[in-house]
Amino acid sequence: MQSKSSSALMGKATQAVASARVLLDLGDEDGACNRAYYAMFDAAQAALLESGVPAPDALGKTHRGLINTFSAYLVKDGPVSKELGRQLKRAEEMRLVADYNGESVVQADAAELVLQAEAFVLAMQRLFFEDKAS
Repeated sequence: MQSKSSSALMGKATQAVASARVLLDLGDEDGACNRAYYAMFDAAQAALLESGVPAPDALGKTHRGLINTFSAYLVKDGPVSKELGRQLKRAEEMRLVADYNGESVVQADAAELVLQAEAFVLAMQRLFFEDKAS
């Protein structure tokens, strides 16, 4: 299996957030939440890889592990705001509802999550990839 690259993960994050927007526009709130969460998850993983966090092979083994690592290395004392860290955790909670609880996410909550995912992916691009694009 090929190791993950930060740029490939950011590409996946960008695609997932675009898919989330389309699904939301189609009225598929649960699907939009799923794609929004994975956009944030992939962007967080890309940011961790790009920042040189120790043990990159451990990233992504579990969702909770990635979120905790992101929080410890990039939110607690790092460049990522606490608000973005909270949004990533909240996105995971909403995805679990959308994918596993047998309940549907209401449109307003899904729309808010898609907006947050768009902002999250953009923030990770600016914080960790902007200088490389020049």
